[in-house]
Amino acid sequence: MNSKCYCTGWSLVAGLAASVLALPSFAAALTLDEALRLAENNAPSLAAQDAKIQAASSAAIPAGELPDPKLLAGVQNYPIGGPDRWSINDDFMTMQMVGVRQEMPNGDKRKARIEVANAAVDRAAAERRVARLNVRQSTAVAWINSYSVERKDALFQDLYKENRLLTDTVRARIAGGRAQPADAVTPRQEAARLAEQQDDLVLQRAQARAALKRWIGSAANDKPVGSLPQWPVDSSSYAHKLQHHPELAAFAPMTREAQAKVREAESEKKSDWSWELDYQHRDRQFGDMVSVQLSWDLPLFPDSRQNPKIAAKQAELSQLEAEREALSREHTQQLENELADYEHLKRAVTRNQESLLPLAREKVELSMASYRAGTGDLNAVVAARRELIEARLKQIDVEEQRALTSARLYFAYGESGQ
Repeated sequence: MNSKCYCTGWSLVAGLAASVLALPSFAAALTLDEALRLAENNAPSLAAQDAKIQAASSAAIPAGELPDPKLLAGVQNYPIGGPDRWSINDDFMTMQMVGVRQEMPNGDKRKARIEVANAAVDRAAAERRVARLNVRQSTAVAWINSYSVERKDALFQDLYKENRLLTDTVRARIAGGRAQPADAVTPRQEAARLAEQQDDLVLQRAQARAALKRWIGSAANDKPVGSLPQWPVDSSSYAHKLQHHPELAAFAPMTREAQAKVREAESEKKSDWSWELDYQHRDRQFGDMVSVQLSWDLPLFPDSRQNPKIAAKQAELSQLEAEREALSREHTQQLENELADYEHLKRAVTRNQESLLPLAREKVELSMASYRAGTGDLNAVVAARRELIEARLKQIDVEEQRALTSARLYFAYGESGQ
């Protein structure tokens, strides 16, 4: 008897272990916060931007430095004719020379180059903020899509249960002689339509996971859990933060960089100069010599050389200012559209929750009560159930669209404006 109890106990433990492992709640789960964290840690676009910042920072180090000095070596006044030709020592003018030359760009040019390099670093950092916004926003959108697909799949499990209850009701009425045998086909037709609709979810799940996998890799195969994000949407605050949108904010360092390039081009009108120090060795009987010389650039033809370069850089600056204004107007339109869309979806969610869904449920209950009482038609029950199914699916859709709109607003104007 003890042996029997021992075996039964082990069987019970094994059964419980198998049941626990089979529970979906113990499967890998993916929250929105975890998806965002994974995206930021693994996004190649952010790694590329980090490398770009590092490159710009390294390039800024020597921006204001003088050019490397030049080492000079040679022979001066080497005779190729006369009695001392081909001799390096006999002619007193022949010298073996070694020297160094240092070019000295004018101060305005060096200052402008430093400003260009520093602005390039700031520009790279601003572009990384834009890339981070895109990564987080796209990840949130993909997670919301994936989460909504799972909600619909869970809803279909409930719909199948309700369909089985309808099947049992019809069979009971047929067995009691209060319904036609053909009525038994109707619940099966509804089940087939449900299966057809659910097949679409297989495609939607694959597409949603593929979109999420782009940002977080294989973790996209985990089941999304939690709830749809409820980010507050403040219309007036977002309007004030419009100009702080990362894409618009990036124009500030871009403009500084363009302005510095204009000043660098203007500095070409000022002379650069250089100095040179040479040591000349001659035959011992003549003595060695030292030479020092200075040289200056002569920008004598600005209309054909410096001025066109200045005009080109000024045109690039004007282009940048016009592009910023165009993008600002585009973002203003997008913000107004998104805010209007969010208000519309918020009303749709409320209307569906408070009116459309309760009315659809009531219609199903009344139709079913009439059918059970023998005063109603089964087709009316199925039609009412179809309306309820559509209302429940629509509820998930409008909640998803509201969450997507709030995500786009939050990451563009809420989170980035903080």
